[in-house]
Amino acid sequence: MKMRKVTAMGLAAVMAASMVPAVPAMAESTGKVYYLNMKPETDAAWQELAAAYTEETGVEMVVLTAADGQYDTTLQSEMAKNEAPTIFNLGSTADCQTWENYIYDLSDSAIYSHLTDKSLSLNYDGKVAGVASYYECYGLIYNKTILEGYCGMDGAVVSSIDEINNFETLNAVCTDINNRIDEINDELGTFLTEAFSSSGLDSGSSWRFSGHLANLPLYYEFKDDGCDLIEGEATIDGTYLDQFKAVWDMYVDTSAADPATLASGALNAEAEFGMGEAVFFQNGDWEYSALTNEENGYDVTADDLAMMPIYFGVDDENQGLCCGTEGYYVVNSQASEEDIAATLDFLEWLVTSDAGRDALVNKMGLTCPYDGFVDDYAPTNALAECANEYAAAGKTSVAWSFNATPNVDDWRADVVSALVAYEDGSGDWDGVVSAFVDGWADQWALAHEG
Repeated sequence: MKMRKVTAMGLAAVMAASMVPAVPAMAESTGKVYYLNMKPETDAAWQELAAAYTEETGVEMVVLTAADGQYDTTLQSEMAKNEAPTIFNLGSTADCQTWENYIYDLSDSAIYSHLTDKSLSLNYDGKVAGVASYYECYGLIYNKTILEGYCGMDGAVVSSIDEINNFETLNAVCTDINNRIDEINDELGTFLTEAFSSSGLDSGSSWRFSGHLANLPLYYEFKDDGCDLIEGEATIDGTYLDQFKAVWDMYVDTSAADPATLASGALNAEAEFGMGEAVFFQNGDWEYSALTNEENGYDVTADDLAMMPIYFGVDDENQGLCCGTEGYYVVNSQASEEDIAATLDFLEWLVTSDAGRDALVNKMGLTCPYDGFVDDYAPTNALAECANEYAAAGKTSVAWSFNATPNVDDWRADVVSALVAYEDGSGDWDGVVSAFVDGWADQWALAHEG
């Protein structure tokens, strides 16, 4: 550190693939490609790639990127237009039910043939409705240089990072670090202000908690109920919301941010962690590119970065990272035949060409489950590698159960509002429970009515 003066099987398949396919010879096309992108942090790379594809093939390609938290709204708006997206993203079979009249069957497509793990496809009504656009993992990113330094201090709760393998220990470590900020800075020469980076509840950050942290109580409840971990169920009991509260309180209590300001939009958790002001940062492997990009001016380096599970106090002994995807490429079946043909050609080019693979891996920092992503296009993301390490140790990757969320934007917005009220004193935890449980039933009924 510079001091300031997937399911596991899916990830393993990505890393183990060895066949590099030939780049397809593109037939002359009169169609065009329009991609609605759901990941704002990849917009610049997508715009550059679209321009390169048009220059290379002569096929018109347009990319529109939805704003944070606005993907569903943007999708509804764009699909209602005459010139609708020819490629869009869906995250679950529940989404497929909403958009079933716009799903083109990809079972005979070239991109599906290149998918190394066919479980990373979205199957609905006998169709391959979508194929994974990326494969990600998330958990607690931590600065291992600082954490190792802390472990070596007198009176530290643990003497090794390996001892942090359950919620109780994690909470004790974070509380101790937060109480000894000045001592740690004096001994290690760091510039810490907090154990955990701020838990912003503004639109650019709240998805980390209404989506990714909320995944844990959903996952464990679905598992108890024996239902599909991705498709979910119509009602939930909130069985594990006490654990959700305990983790959330830890985040807030061991951060320097004023709880009443979490929705202000003035907080920047990435920068706090990147500048070495925090030891822990709940986020995913997609942050690797931003944190290690020298242009961002952060103090952390690749050698500082590692990730551990969001220990939840339920099955900590066996828990790995949260692995999966909420983004599947779906081709619009309502597009013209020419546009569908052009779109299928582009998708094959995307995962086989040098330009496409370089953009996905090296510019967007994604882990892609397609053959050919080896050598120069093998994942270089040290955070993604942590998922493999936990899997190799026999830990169970946590499925992305939040993909089952009905009317996702509306449900998450209500949960966030309740969290804001809980923190600013205008509400209590019962409001969070109601938004979580009652809100789920209400939104499920709306999403499945008729």
